[in-house]
Amino acid sequence: MTHTVLLTGFEPFGGESINPSWEAVSRLDGWTETDFRVVTRCLPCEFGAAAVALQRHMDEIRPECVIAVGQAGGTTEVRVERVALNLDDAPIPDNAGLQPVDQIIASDGPMAYLSTLPVKTIVHELRAGGIPATLSLSAGSFVCNHVFFAALHHARSTGQKVRAGFIHTPYLPEQAVRMRSAASMDLNLIVRGLRIAVTVSVRTPVDLCEAGGQLN
Repeated sequence: MTHTVLLTGFEPFGGESINPSWEAVSRLDGWTETDFRVVTRCLPCEFGAAAVALQRHMDEIRPECVIAVGQAGGTTEVRVERVALNLDDAPIPDNAGLQPVDQIIASDGPMAYLSTLPVKTIVHELRAGGIPATLSLSAGSFVCNHVFFAALHHARSTGQKVRAGFIHTPYLPEQAVRMRSAASMDLNLIVRGLRIAVTVSVRTPVDLCEAGGQLN
């Protein structure tokens, strides 16, 4: 069986001209192995509109796996997110000028969802591949978390049998220079990390956390 993986990134935001998530994700469009194929889409960095776009892509493509990817400035590691909060609380306006404060995303949803990706195994394999990575318990409360929650809520609401989760990437070096930050990661390394994440997500039926395993 060939699985379809929907991989999404974001358009630039916050005055930036690039977003490492889309720069990396776009390089994997059409990537095909014997047991899966990857389809990529770029999402707007806007509350509401990003969720609607992602849910439309899920309905049209019908993937078995969804991995949304976003930018996390100030980190030196790939962050594999574990928890999606039912909360929008924006520190800055999105690209449409929206800045919700303490707003529930879905009134018919739980306060949080756990990622259904094999998160601990992904982190383990990223580290084994020489890529700095961590298991993160907060995707924040900006558009990244909004999309993360929307993917899981849509899967539950529609009954789609899909693994879904979110991964944050560091700035690219050229962004870090402008930000006067030492925290960045080379684009090729991010792309390699996403390749590992996709492969693990498709080929790992039981995560380390489901088996009671701990990360080393």
